Amino acid sequence: MLPVNRDAGTIPPAIWALGFVSLLMDVSSELIHSLLPVFLMTALGVSALTIGLIEGAAEATALIVKVFSGVLSDWWGKRKPLALLGYGLGAIAKPLFALAGGAGLVVAARLIDRVGKGIRGAPRDALVADLAPPGIRGAAFGLRQSLDTVGAFLGPLLAIGLMFACADDFRAVFWVATLPAGLAVALLFFGVREPAGGPVARRVNPIRGENLRRLSGDYWWVVGIGAACTLARFSEAFLVLRAAQGGLPVALTPLVLIGMNLIYAASAYPFGKLSDRLSHTGLLAWGLVVLIAADALLAYSNHWVWVWAGISFWGLHLGITQGLLATMVAATAPADLRGTAYGFFNLVSGLAMLVASALAGLLWDRAGATFTFLAGAGFSALALIAMVVRGTRCTES
Repeated sequence: MLPVNRDAGTIPPAIWALGFVSLLMDVSSELIHSLLPVFLMTALGVSALTIGLIEGAAEATALIVKVFSGVLSDWWGKRKPLALLGYGLGAIAKPLFALAGGAGLVVAARLIDRVGKGIRGAPRDALVADLAPPGIRGAAFGLRQSLDTVGAFLGPLLAIGLMFACADDFRAVFWVATLPAGLAVALLFFGVREPAGGPVARRVNPIRGENLRRLSGDYWWVVGIGAACTLARFSEAFLVLRAAQGGLPVALTPLVLIGMNLIYAASAYPFGKLSDRLSHTGLLAWGLVVLIAADALLAYSNHWVWVWAGISFWGLHLGITQGLLATMVAATAPADLRGTAYGFFNLVSGLAMLVASALAGLLWDRAGATFTFLAGAGFSALALIAMVVRGTRCTES
């Protein structure tokens, strides 16, 4: 087991381990997910509508599970067992993709994988908050997010290379994906232990009225502004579509996510460290300014210069805001309700993502790509105005 270092100046080794757990599982997941739509359509003969229904059901399942896993971790007073269960389910699902002879087993695999993601998310974030000294909590979340995102761009990159090496054998690539998933579970089991001063089991329902009232107005503000940021930032699939409009060959479209995640990974840790020294709301406001710039660039033209500039700013926005929002949740929620707090935050943000992506798709079909990205810039501007107004009122009071 890696020891828990409580020195306020260094990130505990267990948080590094959690970061590499996320990295390995993301490599595994993206190896499969970057190829899955094409596999379903070409190898299994599944329609685009069915693919959409599979993805929608999978994401909805993850959203529902996130709240309950966070609540359970607070009730139990333990984070690691639930995180281990979630990562374990993700690892179990991977061989099913390779074995699938039809859409049924793919549906089962996606649902198991998303249930695992839903189970592990809130307890894992609460565990990071429990492990990190308050003075470096932003850096800790930034580091975990950065390592997680390294996996998100290594996965598609490996997928491209393996497809060339395996002569487009989808199943061979899916079998390779089982290896990093198994390593992720082993690293979590052997490399992380919960801190001695973690939450105490309360054996009462964390979502009872009196407990929910302990979640302050500041916390619910963070939930609201997180949802607003998500509403302004729809699915990255639209970045891929914009790049394809500009003439990027279909075979190279994974490069969009690789490029975005490369900048995301490079920026998440530095901005996480910066959030330990600067105003959280001020830094979040700059993140929204960057997103407005990204949307404006993507709306302006589908020429590759403007598209790649927009994609780069999009990744920078994620690097500024995602670890920061997790830090803000930890700062505004009671320690014994952190799992519940992350569960509700993830649920509301996830629902906002579904709404945002549906609205973006509708605008894309009815008005075109330019209006889709202009709408994103508009939502970002509204969120920024709301933050400025609230900051002004707090200053006046």
